Amino acid sequence: MFLYGQPFGHRLHSMDELRIRELLEAVRGGSLEVDAAVASLRSLPFEDLGFAKIDHHRAIRCGFPEVIYCEGKTVEQVVAIVEARAAAGGNVLGTRATQEMFDAVHRRLPQAVYNASARTIVLRRVEPEQSATSVAIVSAGTSDMPVAEEARETAEIMGQRTECFYDVGVAGIHRLLAHSARLQEASAIIVVAGMEGALASVVGGLVDCPVIAVPTSIGYGASFHGLAALLAMLNSCAAGVAVVNIDNGFSAGYIAAQINLRMNTRAGGCDPHEVTNPPDETER
Repeated sequence: MFLYGQPFGHRLHSMDELRIRELLEAVRGGSLEVDAAVASLRSLPFEDLGFAKIDHHRAIRCGFPEVIYCEGKTVEQVVAIVEARAAAGGNVLGTRATQEMFDAVHRRLPQAVYNASARTIVLRRVEPEQSATSVAIVSAGTSDMPVAEEARETAEIMGQRTECFYDVGVAGIHRLLAHSARLQEASAIIVVAGMEGALASVVGGLVDCPVIAVPTSIGYGASFHGLAALLAMLNSCAAGVAVVNIDNGFSAGYIAAQINLRMNTRAGGCDPHEVTNPPDETER
């Protein structure tokens, strides 16, 4: 028997096969409802690589598979984790990856694509159904684009349509206002800004959807590597602004995708877990 394209029980937690067999027998015998069996499976299984435990059932629990946080790992570890995720099926996203890491992955999986600005590795095995509504991604300056691109790559592999508005910071507010009508059409907006981080408050005062603010480490000395922008965003006077960690484009893209996915689910009446098949970060 095969599970996720591998022999059943291959490097999986030792109790997984027994528990799955018991669940399947109970469903076949009529003593357990299908929904109850699915609920029980939410805790199974993981694949033990020794240095990492790959959570293959995260998609069942959270709606999206595990994403690989590459920073701090060796090239060999990244390759092994990407291959394990790819063997399980579905799309794969790796964040904070170096060119060296990508080159090694690409030799084993030629379909993988690297975004050097975002530092992401993307392996598309399934084209997710694109959302009807969109996530807007706004950056204050060109220097903020790497974080904005990480957010975009995350949202898009989760099946969300995106629209980008880059280099529209408050020093030239007319650049932002020129796009106000299109921003008001978005279901969620990611605002990426360094320096004083004022852009999130400005956008929050123009729209009626959630704004996810991402402070970046861009700026001169007193920006304190993004701390000034973080504190400014946390103290925003605009309602509806939430804030993630400094330079954390991944979390912003993930949250925005969840919001947009729910919007589309309610409009279309589909199961959000069936709309697409990618990430949820890990592997730290």
